[in-house]
Amino acid sequence: MHQKYFIAIVPPEPVLSKITAIKTELFENYGSKGALRSPAHITLHMPFSWDDEKEEKLITNLESFQFNQNINIELKDYSCFEPRVIFISVSENEHLTNLQKNLVQHCKKNLQLFNQADDMRGFHPHITVAFRDLKKPMFYKIWEAYKFKNFQTQFTFNHICLMKHINDKWEVYKKFEFRKD
Repeated sequence: MHQKYFIAIVPPEPVLSKITAIKTELFENYGSKGALRSPAHITLHMPFSWDDEKEEKLITNLESFQFNQNINIELKDYSCFEPRVIFISVSENEHLTNLQKNLVQHCKKNLQLFNQADDMRGFHPHITVAFRDLKKPMFYKIWEAYKFKNFQTQFTFNHICLMKHINDKWEVYKKFEFRKD
């Protein structure tokens, strides 16, 4: 049987709780609950299917991924992919871009995961707070309320997370510390 996975950065506390509170506020005030089905995250490798009988190969391979530094991330204000997604912006970051590019290459070469190459939009790091269940009128109502709101925080991370779709939601399944061999 195949399972769904993706690879992401999940912010540490207290940033994670701050963003969860925003998602909860969007649900309570506007009924948007899609973003509550996963912890706040920055996607590094988009969702893919993997045979659960070969899950150990996936985990072992991600354990071998090497990246040689911790990365500082700055989150600043809100933006959108009109007319369906509202997110917290991630400030431009060359180290994050390099991490994503290296990870995708690693997954292509070692796991034959080619679905990321089909995404012509390029890497646009962000943390989604409302999407999927947003209809256009509600999107515009939320966007009017959030487009000038301020949000600013930063965090440092030294690992990536394998996210797994379990019981109709995404959960952190495994963490992989950066290897600096």
